[in-house]
Amino acid sequence: MRTNQQQFITTYLPLARQVEARFGLNPVVILAQAALESGWGQSKLATEYHNFFGICGYGRPNEFWSGMSVELGKDSPAFRRYREPLQSFMDYGRLITTAYKTAAGMSYHPEAFAKEIAYSKYISEVNGDNREAYRSTLARICKQLTMDN
Repeated sequence: MRTNQQQFITTYLPLARQVEARFGLNPVVILAQAALESGWGQSKLATEYHNFFGICGYGRPNEFWSGMSVELGKDSPAFRRYREPLQSFMDYGRLITTAYKTAAGMSYHPEAFAKEIAYSKYISEVNGDNREAYRSTLARICKQLTMDN
């Protein structure tokens, strides 16, 4: 595992565990999805705006998201902007357990979770996302995290 990946795990696994405690989601799938969506924490959305899950900036504010959003380019959708990483992780937990209940129920079965979330509305093909590639990459990261930790 590369150094930036190990640093990502060390930094964000405690946040994933807080989401597990609050929402009952497997921290492995949380961390894997954060790694995939944020390029192991290196994306501009993650580094500048603390959005580790690519969550779009629409919907009502909640206890974890104040309603702030950012567009990353001329034709970019708006994405949620958070004051700190924990808010992003907790908002993800809230979103998955309320809007993607089937996926949430599969979180301790990473292969099943990866398939369910990849073929849900969480992934936007409008943005050019390939659902099967997303599913296989998410499952691979889950397996990697399980083996390495």
